[in-house]
Amino acid sequence: MITGMGVVSPLGNSPEALVAALRAGDSGIRPLTLVPTEAYCVSHGAEAIDFTGHIDNYGDLEKDLKKTIRKAGKVMCREIEMGVAVAQLALQNARFDAESFDRDRTGVVFGCDYIMSAPEEYTDGIAACIEDGRFRFDKWGQTGLPKVAPLWLLKYLPNMPASHIAIYNDLRGPNNSITLRESSAGAAIAEAVSTILRGHADALVVGSTGSRIHLLRTLHASMQETLAADREDPATMSRPFDATRDGSVIGEGAAAIICESREHAQARGAEIFGEVIGYGTSCVGPQGGPRPIRVAIANAIRAAIRCANAAGHGDTPIGHIHANGLGHVEIDRDEARGIQDVFGDVTQQPPVTTAKGHFGNLGAGGGMVEVVGSLKSLGGELFAIRNLNDLDSECEINAVRDNQTPAGESFISVNATPQGQSSAVWIRRP
Repeated sequence: MITGMGVVSPLGNSPEALVAALRAGDSGIRPLTLVPTEAYCVSHGAEAIDFTGHIDNYGDLEKDLKKTIRKAGKVMCREIEMGVAVAQLALQNARFDAESFDRDRTGVVFGCDYIMSAPEEYTDGIAACIEDGRFRFDKWGQTGLPKVAPLWLLKYLPNMPASHIAIYNDLRGPNNSITLRESSAGAAIAEAVSTILRGHADALVVGSTGSRIHLLRTLHASMQETLAADREDPATMSRPFDATRDGSVIGEGAAAIICESREHAQARGAEIFGEVIGYGTSCVGPQGGPRPIRVAIANAIRAAIRCANAAGHGDTPIGHIHANGLGHVEIDRDEARGIQDVFGDVTQQPPVTTAKGHFGNLGAGGGMVEVVGSLKSLGGELFAIRNLNDLDSECEINAVRDNQTPAGESFISVNATPQGQSSAVWIRRP
């Protein structure tokens, strides 16, 4: 059962703000401010501009916890800060307290990108090894390294979001970190539900955080992926499934949910927002054929459906699919074909939407932000795919074009990495 939610996104720092912006068709893509843009091929992205790292971003905390988190900010980079913040917001939303939760049976499962160090961490050390305008590698061990802050590594380890969250809230149950790039959120939910079903925990903080806006991470994205070209109106840069799409848009964000067993949630009188009824993952490399992402996405969706069938939930109508919708020419096409492989042609498919037209690719954090957006939409109207003006003839999906489409009572959320790793989760209203 999902009993709490927390969000940091380019469209606001609450589930309500997020879904309101999605339905309004707002864009979070703007000129970049967190990195200098002169050396990059793009100068726009989706920054979580409302997140400053100030202690107020963490919600209404008790005095001692506020002091602890503020002090620990010295060893948290932005991605970790966002992860901790959404976890605290989700715990508050779920009305977490020591009386209702057994700390030994409450844990954390958190997804994260690989995190890159900030270059300034090494500035003093590198400067100490410069002689006659050249860097002396032989001096690094004895002269340069001692000038690097001893705790620098703690700011960038991808297991640190889960570690910080557990320590701050004294959560002594299972603790796991998932590092599967864009598919991290779905994999984290799958691991969390499996952990609860195995009887190893009553409740888990489940989330993911990521940023592709960083001096080196943005450079990596520019060199390794196809990014959308800058436009006069940056809000039109991310165009999932549109015939004119030309790449993805970099962004940042995080989200977390609280997962509990049904018995635990009911015993404490929790408000239940949703139920995870199916999940699946798949990884298909180049040896899997010329279109590994098509196969991986279809495999993950089928696995989620089989999981729901095995649990007796297979007759649940699928209200909509929250697609990966990266905006990449080939990946969008392969995803559309993977959806067709599972559901058939457009007339047989559930409505298909994606939030990436609003805020691009948030890395590991995107999948969980998208889950919250879809979950908050259930029972109401679904948000349209932003910037979808001319559906690509090779992307034959039942695309949502307006805000009049019912979101239904359940959804399947799917995400995939460019390397062929995919995850899918099926969630319904309680």
